[in-house]
Amino acid sequence: MSERKVLNKYYPPDFDPSKIPKLKLPKDRQYVVRLMAPFNMRCKTCGEYIYKGKKFNARKETVQNEVYLGLPIFRFYIKCTRCLAEITFKTDPENTDYTMEHGATRNFQAEKLLEEEEKRVQKEREDEELNNPMKVLENRTKDSKLEMEVLENLQELKDLNQRQAHVDFEAMLRQHRLSEEERQKQEQEEDERETAALVEEAKKRRLLEDSDSEEDDAAPAPPQPALRSNPTAILDEAPKAKRKVESWERSVGTLGSRPQLSGLVVVKKTDLDRSTPQGQRAPALDTVKNGKPADPVPRTSGVSSLSQLGAYSDSEDSSGSN
Repeated sequence: MSERKVLNKYYPPDFDPSKIPKLKLPKDRQYVVRLMAPFNMRCKTCGEYIYKGKKFNARKETVQNEVYLGLPIFRFYIKCTRCLAEITFKTDPENTDYTMEHGATRNFQAEKLLEEEEKRVQKEREDEELNNPMKVLENRTKDSKLEMEVLENLQELKDLNQRQAHVDFEAMLRQHRLSEEERQKQEQEEDERETAALVEEAKKRRLLEDSDSEEDDAAPAPPQPALRSNPTAILDEAPKAKRKVESWERSVGTLGSRPQLSGLVVVKKTDLDRSTPQGQRAPALDTVKNGKPADPVPRTSGVSSLSQLGAYSDSEDSSGSN
């Protein structure tokens, strides 16, 4: 347990590495590796599309008798995700790419084919120039003529663009600056006009208010009613009989409309009533009818309470007038 973290291990003096037995493994043995599909492909068995970047658990082996500049070439085995058919591809160190070998077809190879065609044409031309000096001169003449044509076409395009789109940036900036100044000047003038209009309106309003106040001061005051020295003097102006009727109606009501109120009046007993016999009553003033007082007559027990209340109110009026 003490050796598991050390960097150097102990080797005895009689250690001989040549005596360690070597493990003999086959040269074409396979390893299980995790990889992603290097290009888009389509399965030949079921037509399933396998996109670039899809992950697989693949088997890797070294291709026998195939080496490029001393670099080994590896072959990979994967299975289709739909039908589990075996698909194989191997490395291509010459083109830094992968080549499809069995079980599927590679998609989107147009660009690759174009590049290969350009490389083939360039290689053939170099081979011809290497064996034929006149061919080198012809190719140079063609290249120079083609370059001159390209330059002429480019100059024509430039001239055409200049004629069609001649723009003076200085003039544009100058015009923009002038338009901005004019706009600011117009805004300032509008603000001044609005301010002057508001001031004029305020002056007019003030003048109207002053004129209204002067008119109110010059107008005569409305006549006020004459004040009475005694607040109850208005009662003396009305007829005395009318005052009695109104007082009676306010306190009790009309005799024809509410006869039931007569039961609410109770005759007040005095000392004189207690001293007199039960059949006789003290003389009292009767109610005034049609403005003429009636002669006092002795009251009997059958007289109504409403007539007595009227006599009581009449006595109060007479005492007040006296």
